[in-house]
Formats: sequence, structure tokens, C-alpha cells
Amino acid sequence: MRIGVVMDPISSINIKKDSTFEMIWQAQQLGWQVDYLEMNDLSIDNGIAKGDARHVTVQQNPEDWYQLGESRRIDLGELDAILMRKDPPFDMEFVYSTYILELAEEQGALVVNSPKALRDCNEKAYCAWFPEVCPDTVITRKASDFRAFLAKHGDIIVKPLDGMGGASIFRIQAGSPNIGVIIETLTNHESTYAMAQRYMPEIVEGDKRILMVNGEPVPYVLARLPAKGETRGNLAAGGRGVAQPLSESDRKIAEVVGPELVKRKILFAGLDVIGDRLTEINVTSPTCIKEINAEYDTNIALDLMRAIEQTLSKK
Repeated sequence: MRIGVVMDPISSINIKKDSTFEMIWQAQQLGWQVDYLEMNDLSIDNGIAKGDARHVTVQQNPEDWYQLGESRRIDLGELDAILMRKDPPFDMEFVYSTYILELAEEQGALVVNSPKALRDCNEKAYCAWFPEVCPDTVITRKASDFRAFLAKHGDIIVKPLDGMGGASIFRIQAGSPNIGVIIETLTNHESTYAMAQRYMPEIVEGDKRILMVNGEPVPYVLARLPAKGETRGNLAAGGRGVAQPLSESDRKIAEVVGPELVKRKILFAGLDVIGDRLTEINVTSPTCIKEINAEYDTNIALDLMRAIEQTLSKK
């Protein structure tokens, strides 16, 4: 098997936490050849999707975790699979890269996740397709809509549609003196869409990440507990991760979302859940593999590699 991995610079990752590193490691353990690419290595030449790839080998050494071979121009469609693991922001450059990857898909490679799904399934907005398992939510540009939503619920979370890691997420309560400036900042004076959701007090028990492999949930979740004085449970915002078994309500959410992920060719996703409500669906570069593996007898990256094999066998 020969796979490519499109990711942020491997030189800057933390291998103790990085899910992409774990995927490369497990592919290597299977004897697969792994080619490393960054987003600026992708191109199209006379209708052929190309990449300036370097063979990568990794080892479990936090001081010296990778070696790269010489760069060579390859036809991306000749790879068996391509893992698209570039972190947000989801900007037009990211969109342009999905066009190249969609061409590679047409020319023979399995792209994980589907480039079309990466474009269509915004990690915040995609929840609107599953209102039965989500908290009350609005997506709008209008300050009046946010104010009406706050008046209805009294305590809300507002966030941009293109962020990650808890960036620019605000909690607004009735009577806050900063309501206006928060809405102005998020919507850029009503020129940019943003999201509001009813505040979920269950956040004190953790913002749970359910990892989905080919439409099926991993049997354990990572509950990300907010730091003292924080609303956000994101690990990047200082949250603390605690792995725990999938609950019955977690399983019901996975049963609702899983079949739709399969239809959209989303082989690996992360569902964010507070209490019994779905708040986000992460499809670009979901994390938390290593934290769950460390607590339980799981090998989530290997499960993903097996799902890739199974998918390729049906092509």
C-alpha cells in the first residue's frame, strides 16, 4: 500500500498528542509506504493532479521523530490513498486544495476524507442537518437575531464558523455589557456568518469527543474538561482530557450521524458532544486518538487503516 499524507509541517508537531503522527506510525507498522506533503506541494499540471512528495519514516522518539527523503514530483492519482490532515482555518486556500484532491480522487486515489465533504460539511454548520440531537442553534449575520436568541435563552455560546481549538468562542449572558462588541467582532459588523447555541451547563462534565471510523463510533470518548474559570473544554484552550466509555446518549447521537457520514464518504470524523447534545462535527483533522489509546486497549489509527483497506477493496 502506498499512501500520501497532506499535513501541517511535521517538524512542528507534538508526537505525544498528534493523531496524524499516529496514523503515519500505524501505516508504517503495516509496511505501507508513506509520502509526506504539505498543502503548497499540491498542484495541477495539464489536468493531472500532482504532488511534490517526500518519503517519510517516523519513530517514537520525541527528540528525533521523522526523516524525509528527497522531493520528487508524483501523480497523486497513483497513490492508493491520501489522508487530508491539514488543520483549519478553512479558507479559500484550503478550498483550492480540495479541488486538486478531488481531481486526484477521479484519477484513482481514495481521499480521506472526501474532498467534496471537506468543502460541504463545515464543522460548525453541519450540525444543522441533525437538529434532533443538537441544542437550539442559529446561524446568522444579523445582530438582531443573536439578541433575540439571547433573550430567549438567557445564556448562549457564540462562535465563528471557521475556527478551531476553541478560538474566538464567547459565552454571553443576559445583561452582559459586551454583547454588542462580541456580535460586531464575530460578524464583522453583520458581514460574516456566525453561530449561536444555547449554553449547556453540562460542559462542567466535559466536552466529549466521539471518534467515528467509517460511520461507527469508537467505544470510548475523550471528555475534555474546562480549566478553572474557563467555558471551553478544548485541549488547545487548556482543557484536560479524560477518556471514558461511550454513554447511551453518545451512542444514539452516533447512530443518527453515522449513516450520513458514510453517504458523504467521511471515513474519519470527530463528534463533539456536551451532555446529550451534538455541538460540532469535525471532518478536517479530528484529534484525540492518542489520548484515548493511552487509557484503553484501542488502536484507533489502525482501525482507520483497516477501514481504508476495506474501502479500497470495494473500488
